[in-house]
This record gives sequence, structure tokens and C-alpha cells, in this order.
Amino acid sequence: MKKFTYTITDPVGIHARPAGMLVNAAKSCGAKVTVSCNGKTADASKLMALMGLGIKNGMEVEVMVEGENEDKAFIEIKDFFQNNL
Repeated sequence: MKKFTYTITDPVGIHARPAGMLVNAAKSCGAKVTVSCNGKTADASKLMALMGLGIKNGMEVEVMVEGENEDKAFIEIKDFFQNNL
């Protein structure tokens, strides 16, 4: 398992559009991606669970990547966060 923390810089946080993009990235990376914030955790491949975290601008999230392709997936997901959130 690999993990990183990231502070959300998107002005409105993880709202519908970027959450949908994150779900697609998580599903296509070939590993399990989990996002945690404020004591809650969600599978990043599930849109409603991700939106239910209520992540806003300035909040810090912890992202965990595990599975067969975790090295490649870790890089892809970390890049996604840095470029989109």
C-alpha cells in the first residue's frame, strides 16, 4: 500500500465534475484507491461515497493506493490530484 496526503486547492473542493473525473481515474488505474478526510473514508471508484465526504477547498485528504498495479496507479492518481484538485 502506498499513500500520500494532499491539500485540496480547487476553489469549490471535490464537487460533481472533478469527483466524476476522479472516479474514472480510479477505475482505470487498476488498483484500489481510497480517500480519507475528517475521519471518513470512501472508495474513490464510487461517486456518491466520494461526494459524501464533503471535501472543501483547503481540506487535507489522505489517498491510499493498493493492488497489483499500485506503483503505476500511485503515480497516476497523485498526478490527477495535483493537476485537477
